[in-house]
Amino acid sequence: MSSALSFQGVGFTYPDGTRALAGVNLEVPPGGRVALLGPNGAGKSTLMLHANGILMPTSGRVMVESTPVVPANLRLVRTRVGLVMQDPDDQLFMTSVAEDVAFGPRNMGLGESQVRERVQTALEAVGLPEIGQRTPFDLSFGQKKRVALATVLAMAPTILVLDEPTSNLDPRARRAMLGLLSGLQATLVVTSHDMDLAWELCQEAVILDQGRVVAQGPCASLLRDHALLEAHGLEPPAAVRYGR
Repeated sequence: MSSALSFQGVGFTYPDGTRALAGVNLEVPPGGRVALLGPNGAGKSTLMLHANGILMPTSGRVMVESTPVVPANLRLVRTRVGLVMQDPDDQLFMTSVAEDVAFGPRNMGLGESQVRERVQTALEAVGLPEIGQRTPFDLSFGQKKRVALATVLAMAPTILVLDEPTSNLDPRARRAMLGLLSGLQATLVVTSHDMDLAWELCQEAVILDQGRVVAQGPCASLLRDHALLEAHGLEPPAAVRYGR
């Protein structure tokens, strides 16, 4: 079976000469849930931006369901890979929630009846079916996070890439987000410093440091390796620390 998402020797250097990725190899299986972990500056967000062609590798290649991520394929790739940014204000820019959620489906060329159906289904999926006419700028941060997720779900991607989905959320909003993500059927790649999220949500963990994959394996074993985690600026999840 081919991978849902494949990074093959991916290297990337920013225009200022900073090398952010150095030969990353990573295969994400269809339906997999992968936590991408590492300290600040490890290259996690840079790698994530390669998943749908926002950034293009300076070496190696990225494949989405056997389709190479190259300029000629970006329209197709972006219908398959949905990217949810850490800051929801980076994704919300219209005058109403409904218009923000409708933006993607409209750009896919769907008719207005299909667009309305996609909007309602996506808002229901994130537990906010009644706020379509509200302006996103008046929402709580947790609500904005969920609406940003809805803008991606409305495009019905098969792969979701999420950057720090629980960052800056209070405990109630964090649990709500975890519940939403747990119920999704798409392939998931999640970058996070929230080790409890990785433990609870993901099957596989990948540790990235200095632009390289330094470890990969099942969360149940990798996140119990105290020495490995400490060496890369991480700590075990609460379930491991307290023996649950």
